Amino acid sequence: MRFSVLASGSTGNAIYVATDRVSVLIDVGITGKQAEAALQTIGVNPADLSAILVTHEHVDHIKGVGVMARRYGLPIYANAKTWGELDGQIGTIKEEQRRLFAVGDKQELEDLGIESFGISHDAAEPMGFCFYHGAKKLSVATDLGYVSDKIKETIRGADAYVFESNHDVELLRMSQYPWSIKRRILSDVGHLSNESAGDALLDCLGGNAERVYLAHLSKENNMIDLARLTVKNILEEKGLVVGDDVQLRDTYPDRPTKLEVL
Repeated sequence: MRFSVLASGSTGNAIYVATDRVSVLIDVGITGKQAEAALQTIGVNPADLSAILVTHEHVDHIKGVGVMARRYGLPIYANAKTWGELDGQIGTIKEEQRRLFAVGDKQELEDLGIESFGISHDAAEPMGFCFYHGAKKLSVATDLGYVSDKIKETIRGADAYVFESNHDVELLRMSQYPWSIKRRILSDVGHLSNESAGDALLDCLGGNAERVYLAHLSKENNMIDLARLTVKNILEEKGLVVGDDVQLRDTYPDRPTKLEVL
């Protein structure tokens, strides 16, 4: 299994996951042109894509979904409530390209197993995904107000995680955001702080050199170095050695991560 975080942050999110037989995008929250450029940067021809999976309907996750689906004839997988929101935002999608993927469902696309799970966020019915290929597992969990025990149980045991580390609480509190926005971000249907990300990861990691991609960082209320340092300190306080027991990786809003092989 191969993957790359094509873009991650408040300005747009997209992830590429592939085997030798199938390749999918999880969200296209950047323009179609940006998605194509990111794919080409990691050596992938957009014409070889197989499908798009949608986590939820917020614009930073669906901006380019319609364009990419129409341009390359891709099926779009989303749950029924999300489809109810997508229809007014992504343009006309042919009936044969509309696929249902319910929360808690498991499906197989060729040799790629996919499991969805519900998450806590202020969208119609948001979800994350786990991907399976052979003995390898990739867990994708962003846009989380909090991480429930059920989510931890579902994503645990992965070889790699794409995991939200959205904001530093103090930077958010001191920011110029209106209090209503701060309250939303800090709520159980908002976004996960650096501290909460580190605490949740402690319950998921086994110290088996798992790769953790800290994702969906706020442009205004976080910094890459701060997110990495905060999570690193929390993990190492509990005895996990970063760089040995676990690998922390950065993600970027404007460029893809290196194409990784699991």
